[in-house]
Amino acid sequence: MLTCAGRRNYLVRFFQEALRGRGQVFAADACADAPALRQADKSLILPPLNQTAYIDTLLSLCQRHSVLLLIPLNDLELPLLARHSARFREVGTIPVISSPEVVDMCSDKWRTSEFLKASDLEAPNTYLSLGDAREALARGDITFPLVVKPRWGTASIGIEYSDDDEELKLDYTLAKKRLPRTLLREINGTDPERCILVQERLCGQEFGLDVVNDLEGHYVCTFVKRKLAMRAGETDRAITVKSDLLEGIGGVIGRKLGHIGVLDCDVIVTKDSCYVLDMNPRFGGGYPFSHIAGANLPAVLIAWANREQPDAHWLRVEPNIMASKCDGLVVVDNGLR
Repeated sequence: MLTCAGRRNYLVRFFQEALRGRGQVFAADACADAPALRQADKSLILPPLNQTAYIDTLLSLCQRHSVLLLIPLNDLELPLLARHSARFREVGTIPVISSPEVVDMCSDKWRTSEFLKASDLEAPNTYLSLGDAREALARGDITFPLVVKPRWGTASIGIEYSDDDEELKLDYTLAKKRLPRTLLREINGTDPERCILVQERLCGQEFGLDVVNDLEGHYVCTFVKRKLAMRAGETDRAITVKSDLLEGIGGVIGRKLGHIGVLDCDVIVTKDSCYVLDMNPRFGGGYPFSHIAGANLPAVLIAWANREQPDAHWLRVEPNIMASKCDGLVVVDNGLR
Protein backbone atom coordinates (compact mmCIF):
# COMPACT_ATOMS: atom_id res chain seq x y z
CA MET A 1 0.00 0.00 0.00
CA LEU A 2 1.22 3.45 -0.96
CA THR A 3 -0.07 6.20 1.33
CA CYS A 4 -0.51 9.87 0.40
CA ALA A 5 -0.24 8.53 -3.15
CA GLY A 6 -1.31 11.82 -4.73
CA ARG A 7 0.03 12.15 -8.29
CA ARG A 8 2.57 9.32 -8.10
CA ASN A 9 0.92 7.05 -10.66
CA TYR A 10 4.37 5.95 -11.80
CA LEU A 11 5.19 4.45 -8.38
CA VAL A 12 1.94 2.51 -8.32
CA ARG A 13 2.78 1.16 -11.78
CA PHE A 14 6.36 0.29 -10.77
CA PHE A 15 5.08 -1.82 -7.85
CA GLN A 16 2.45 -3.48 -10.04
CA GLU A 17 5.11 -4.45 -12.57
CA ALA A 18 7.38 -5.72 -9.79
CA LEU A 19 4.65 -7.97 -8.41
CA ARG A 20 4.05 -9.60 -11.83
CA GLY A 21 0.53 -10.61 -10.91
CA ARG A 22 1.50 -12.13 -7.54
CA GLY A 23 -0.40 -9.52 -5.53
CA GLN A 24 -2.17 -6.19 -5.58
CA VAL A 25 -1.07 -2.59 -5.14
CA PHE A 26 -3.33 -0.38 -3.05
CA ALA A 27 -3.13 3.40 -3.13
CA ALA A 28 -4.48 5.49 -0.27
CA ASP A 29 -5.05 9.22 -0.01
CA ALA A 30 -7.24 11.69 1.85
CA CYS A 31 -8.42 13.09 -1.50
CA ALA A 32 -10.79 10.88 -3.46
CA ASP A 33 -9.69 12.63 -6.67
CA ALA A 34 -6.00 11.80 -6.28
CA PRO A 35 -4.84 10.55 -9.71
CA ALA A 36 -2.75 7.67 -8.33
CA LEU A 37 -5.91 6.06 -6.94
CA ARG A 38 -7.04 5.34 -10.52
CA GLN A 39 -3.82 3.50 -11.31
CA ALA A 40 -4.02 1.23 -8.27
CA ASP A 41 -5.63 -2.22 -8.09
CA LYS A 42 -7.69 -0.86 -5.22
CA SER A 43 -8.08 2.70 -3.97
CA LEU A 44 -8.65 3.58 -0.33
CA ILE A 45 -9.64 6.87 1.30
CA LEU A 46 -7.97 7.97 4.52
CA PRO A 47 -8.79 10.77 6.96
CA PRO A 48 -6.57 13.86 6.72
CA LEU A 49 -3.19 13.50 8.40
CA ASN A 50 -4.10 15.96 11.15
CA GLN A 51 -7.07 13.87 12.33
CA THR A 52 -6.58 11.43 15.20
CA ALA A 53 -8.36 8.68 13.23
CA TYR A 54 -5.61 8.57 10.58
CA ILE A 55 -3.43 5.86 12.15
CA ASP A 56 -6.29 3.68 13.38
CA THR A 57 -8.00 3.82 9.97
CA LEU A 58 -4.78 2.98 8.13
CA LEU A 59 -4.01 0.16 10.56
CA SER A 60 -7.49 -1.30 10.10
CA LEU A 61 -7.14 -1.19 6.29
CA CYS A 62 -3.76 -2.90 6.41
CA GLN A 63 -5.15 -5.67 8.58
CA ARG A 64 -8.33 -6.09 6.53
CA HIS A 65 -6.48 -6.32 3.21
CA SER A 66 -3.46 -8.29 4.49
CA VAL A 67 -1.03 -5.59 3.37
CA LEU A 68 2.56 -6.82 3.41
CA LEU A 69 4.40 -3.57 2.63
CA LEU A 70 3.39 -0.05 3.64
CA ILE A 71 5.14 2.69 1.63
CA PRO A 72 4.63 6.24 2.99
CA LEU A 73 5.25 9.02 0.47
CA ASN A 74 4.57 12.26 2.33
CA ASP A 75 7.10 14.02 4.58
CA LEU A 76 4.39 15.11 7.01
CA GLU A 77 3.15 11.56 7.68
CA LEU A 78 6.60 10.10 8.33
CA PRO A 79 6.89 11.18 12.00
CA LEU A 80 3.40 9.87 12.71
CA LEU A 81 3.97 6.47 11.09
CA ALA A 82 7.43 6.13 12.62
CA ARG A 83 5.98 6.43 16.13
CA HIS A 84 3.37 3.72 15.40
CA SER A 85 5.55 1.37 13.35
CA ALA A 86 5.32 -1.48 15.86
CA ARG A 87 1.51 -1.52 15.68
CA PHE A 88 1.65 -2.24 11.95
CA ARG A 89 4.15 -5.04 12.41
CA GLU A 90 1.79 -6.62 14.94
CA VAL A 91 -0.85 -7.06 12.19
CA GLY A 92 1.69 -8.44 9.69
CA THR A 93 2.44 -5.24 7.78
CA ILE A 94 6.04 -4.10 7.24
CA PRO A 95 6.17 -0.30 7.22
CA VAL A 96 9.09 0.96 5.14
CA ILE A 97 9.76 3.71 7.64
CA SER A 98 12.87 4.73 9.58
CA SER A 99 13.02 5.15 13.35
CA PRO A 100 11.41 8.23 14.92
CA GLU A 101 14.90 9.56 15.67
CA VAL A 102 15.99 9.34 12.02
CA VAL A 103 12.73 10.78 10.71
CA ASP A 104 12.78 13.67 13.17
CA MET A 105 16.41 14.48 12.39
CA CYS A 106 15.81 14.51 8.63
CA SER A 107 12.70 16.69 8.90
CA ASP A 108 14.57 19.25 11.02
CA LYS A 109 16.90 21.05 8.57
CA TRP A 110 18.99 22.43 11.44
CA ARG A 111 19.60 18.98 12.92
CA THR A 112 20.29 17.66 9.42
CA SER A 113 23.07 20.22 9.08
CA GLU A 114 24.51 19.22 12.45
CA PHE A 115 24.39 15.51 11.53
CA LEU A 116 26.21 16.11 8.26
CA LYS A 117 28.98 18.09 9.92
CA ALA A 118 29.36 15.41 12.62
CA SER A 119 29.70 12.86 9.78
CA ASP A 120 32.54 14.90 8.22
CA LEU A 121 30.35 15.86 5.28
CA GLU A 122 29.97 19.38 3.94
CA ALA A 123 26.67 21.24 4.43
CA PRO A 124 25.72 24.86 3.70
CA ASN A 125 26.35 27.30 6.56
CA THR A 126 23.02 27.49 8.37
CA TYR A 127 21.74 29.91 11.02
CA LEU A 128 18.85 29.69 13.45
CA SER A 129 18.09 33.41 13.57
CA LEU A 130 18.30 36.60 11.55
CA GLY A 131 20.77 37.99 14.08
CA ASP A 132 23.11 35.01 13.74
CA ALA A 133 23.04 35.31 9.95
CA ARG A 134 23.82 39.03 10.07
CA GLU A 135 26.74 38.42 12.41
CA ALA A 136 28.08 35.81 9.97
CA LEU A 137 27.73 38.32 7.14
CA ALA A 138 29.66 40.90 9.15
CA ARG A 139 32.47 38.39 9.81
CA GLY A 140 32.61 37.46 6.14
CA ASP A 141 31.67 33.82 6.82
CA ILE A 142 28.89 34.08 4.22
CA THR A 143 27.90 36.49 1.46
CA PHE A 144 24.72 37.22 -0.45
CA PRO A 145 22.67 35.69 -1.94
CA LEU A 146 21.13 33.77 0.96
CA VAL A 147 18.25 31.33 1.35
CA VAL A 148 15.42 31.86 3.85
CA LYS A 149 13.45 28.65 4.52
CA PRO A 150 11.30 26.86 7.10
CA ARG A 151 13.31 24.79 9.56
CA TRP A 152 10.84 21.95 9.05
CA GLY A 153 10.00 22.13 5.35
CA THR A 154 8.79 20.14 2.36
CA ALA A 155 8.11 20.67 -1.35
CA SER A 156 9.96 24.02 -1.40
CA ILE A 157 7.14 25.65 0.59
CA GLY A 158 8.09 29.07 1.98
CA ILE A 159 11.58 29.28 0.45
CA GLU A 160 12.83 32.76 -0.46
CA TYR A 161 16.12 34.04 -1.89
CA SER A 162 17.63 37.27 -0.53
CA ASP A 163 20.12 39.35 -2.53
CA ASP A 164 20.81 42.07 0.06
CA ASP A 165 20.17 42.98 3.69
CA GLU A 166 16.88 44.72 2.97
CA GLU A 167 15.51 41.64 1.21
CA LEU A 168 16.87 39.39 3.97
CA LYS A 169 14.97 41.26 6.64
CA LEU A 170 11.76 41.35 4.55
CA ASP A 171 12.01 37.68 3.56
CA TYR A 172 12.68 36.57 7.14
CA THR A 173 9.81 38.63 8.55
CA LEU A 174 7.35 37.49 5.87
CA ALA A 175 8.41 33.85 6.18
CA LYS A 176 7.76 33.91 9.92
CA LYS A 177 4.42 35.65 9.41
CA ARG A 178 3.18 33.40 6.60
CA LEU A 179 4.36 30.04 7.92
CA PRO A 180 1.36 29.62 10.30
CA ARG A 181 -0.92 29.82 7.24
CA THR A 182 0.69 26.84 5.52
CA LEU A 183 0.41 23.09 6.02
CA LEU A 184 3.75 23.33 7.84
CA ARG A 185 2.27 25.33 10.72
CA GLU A 186 1.91 22.43 13.14
CA ILE A 187 5.38 20.94 12.84
CA ASN A 188 7.08 24.34 12.87
CA GLY A 189 4.99 25.27 15.90
CA THR A 190 7.24 23.01 18.00
CA ASP A 191 9.79 25.87 18.16
CA PRO A 192 8.05 29.02 16.84
CA GLU A 193 10.92 31.34 17.80
CA ARG A 194 13.46 29.30 15.81
CA CYS A 195 11.39 27.93 12.94
CA ILE A 196 13.00 29.97 10.14
CA LEU A 197 16.53 29.26 8.91
CA VAL A 198 18.95 31.41 6.97
CA GLN A 199 21.35 29.46 4.79
CA GLU A 200 24.08 30.33 2.34
CA ARG A 201 23.05 29.86 -1.28
CA LEU A 202 25.58 27.74 -3.11
CA CYS A 203 26.37 27.94 -6.81
CA GLY A 204 27.11 24.71 -8.64
CA GLN A 205 25.65 21.59 -10.23
CA GLU A 206 22.89 19.86 -8.29
CA PHE A 207 22.61 16.08 -8.06
CA GLY A 208 20.02 13.73 -6.60
CA LEU A 209 20.95 10.57 -4.70
CA ASP A 210 18.84 7.53 -3.93
CA VAL A 211 20.63 6.08 -0.88
CA VAL A 212 19.41 2.50 -0.45
CA ASN A 213 19.45 0.60 2.85
CA ASP A 214 17.81 -2.74 3.52
CA LEU A 215 14.89 -3.28 5.90
CA GLU A 216 17.30 -3.62 8.83
CA GLY A 217 19.00 -0.31 8.06
CA HIS A 218 22.19 -1.72 6.48
CA TYR A 219 23.68 0.24 3.59
CA VAL A 220 23.36 -1.36 0.14
CA CYS A 221 24.06 1.15 -2.68
CA THR A 222 23.54 4.67 -4.03
CA PHE A 223 22.06 5.77 -7.37
CA VAL A 224 23.17 9.16 -8.72
CA LYS A 225 21.57 11.47 -11.24
CA ARG A 226 22.49 14.97 -12.40
CA LYS A 227 19.53 17.33 -12.27
CA LEU A 228 18.83 19.20 -15.49
CA ALA A 229 15.52 20.89 -14.66
CA MET A 230 13.22 21.33 -11.67
CA ARG A 231 9.49 22.00 -11.39
CA ALA A 232 7.54 22.72 -8.19
CA GLY A 233 10.50 21.65 -6.08
CA GLU A 234 10.81 18.27 -7.79
CA THR A 235 13.25 16.93 -10.38
CA ASP A 236 11.68 17.26 -13.82
CA ARG A 237 14.58 16.23 -16.08
CA ALA A 238 17.79 14.40 -15.20
CA ILE A 239 20.57 12.13 -16.44
CA THR A 240 22.02 9.18 -14.54
CA VAL A 241 25.74 9.34 -13.82
CA LYS A 242 28.50 7.20 -12.36
CA SER A 243 30.32 9.08 -9.58
CA ASP A 244 32.57 7.42 -7.02
CA LEU A 245 32.58 10.68 -5.02
CA LEU A 246 28.80 10.98 -4.75
CA GLU A 247 28.27 7.26 -4.24
CA GLY A 248 30.82 7.47 -1.44
CA ILE A 249 28.87 10.30 0.18
CA GLY A 250 25.72 8.17 -0.08
CA GLY A 251 27.58 5.33 1.61
CA VAL A 252 28.63 7.54 4.52
CA ILE A 253 25.07 8.78 4.98
CA GLY A 254 23.52 5.32 4.71
CA ARG A 255 25.89 3.79 7.25
CA LYS A 256 25.81 6.69 9.71
CA LEU A 257 22.07 7.27 9.47
CA GLY A 258 20.84 3.68 9.37
CA HIS A 259 17.58 4.63 7.64
CA ILE A 260 15.16 2.05 6.29
CA GLY A 261 14.60 1.66 2.54
CA VAL A 262 15.41 4.57 0.24
CA LEU A 263 16.60 8.04 1.25
CA ASP A 264 16.12 10.89 -1.22
CA CYS A 265 19.12 13.21 -0.94
CA ASP A 266 20.02 16.50 -2.66
CA VAL A 267 23.67 17.41 -3.22
CA ILE A 268 25.36 20.37 -4.91
CA VAL A 269 28.87 20.24 -6.32
CA THR A 270 30.64 23.61 -6.41
CA LYS A 271 34.06 24.43 -7.83
CA ASP A 272 35.56 23.92 -4.35
CA SER A 273 33.60 21.13 -2.66
CA CYS A 274 30.50 18.94 -2.48
CA TYR A 275 27.64 19.90 -0.13
CA VAL A 276 24.66 17.87 1.05
CA LEU A 277 21.54 20.06 1.00
CA ASP A 278 18.67 17.87 2.13
CA MET A 279 17.74 14.33 3.21
CA ASN A 280 14.26 12.79 3.00
CA PRO A 281 13.78 9.17 4.21
CA ARG A 282 11.28 8.14 1.53
CA PHE A 283 10.90 7.68 -2.21
CA GLY A 284 11.64 11.06 -3.78
CA GLY A 285 10.63 12.70 -7.03
CA GLY A 286 14.00 11.77 -8.51
CA TYR A 287 13.62 7.99 -8.14
CA PRO A 288 11.87 7.47 -11.53
CA PHE A 289 15.10 8.53 -13.27
CA SER A 290 16.94 5.69 -11.53
CA HIS A 291 14.14 3.25 -12.32
CA ILE A 292 14.04 4.03 -16.02
CA ALA A 293 17.82 3.46 -16.09
CA GLY A 294 17.55 -0.06 -14.72
CA ALA A 295 16.98 0.14 -10.96
CA ASN A 296 13.98 -1.64 -9.47
CA LEU A 297 13.58 -0.76 -5.80
CA PRO A 298 9.92 -1.88 -5.69
CA ALA A 299 11.07 -5.40 -6.67
CA VAL A 300 13.91 -5.21 -4.15
CA LEU A 301 11.59 -4.19 -1.30
CA ILE A 302 9.11 -6.93 -2.18
CA ALA A 303 11.91 -9.51 -2.18
CA TRP A 304 13.25 -8.33 1.17
CA ALA A 305 9.74 -8.38 2.67
CA ASN A 306 9.38 -11.99 1.52
CA ARG A 307 12.85 -12.86 2.91
CA GLU A 308 14.14 -13.47 -0.61
CA GLN A 309 17.41 -12.40 -2.20
CA PRO A 310 16.82 -9.61 -4.74
CA ASP A 311 18.27 -9.82 -8.22
CA ALA A 312 21.56 -7.89 -8.25
CA HIS A 313 20.52 -6.18 -11.50
CA TRP A 314 17.70 -4.41 -9.62
CA LEU A 315 20.34 -2.53 -7.65
CA ARG A 316 22.23 -1.20 -10.65
CA VAL A 317 21.73 1.89 -12.79
CA GLU A 318 23.03 2.39 -16.32
CA PRO A 319 24.79 5.77 -16.58
CA ASN A 320 24.09 8.45 -19.19
CA ILE A 321 20.36 7.75 -19.44
CA MET A 322 18.60 11.09 -19.81
CA ALA A 323 14.89 11.22 -19.07
CA SER A 324 12.16 13.80 -18.60
CA LYS A 325 8.80 13.70 -16.87
CA CYS A 326 5.68 14.58 -18.82
CA ASP A 327 2.09 15.38 -17.95
CA GLY A 328 -0.80 12.99 -18.43
CA LEU A 329 -4.52 13.00 -17.82
CA VAL A 330 -6.50 10.58 -15.68
CA VAL A 331 -10.29 10.55 -15.41
CA VAL A 332 -10.94 10.83 -11.69
CA ASP A 333 -14.74 11.26 -11.91
CA ASN A 334 -16.88 10.04 -14.80
CA GLY A 335 -19.84 12.14 -13.66
CA LEU A 336 -22.00 9.16 -12.65
CA ARG A 337 -23.63 9.23 -9.24
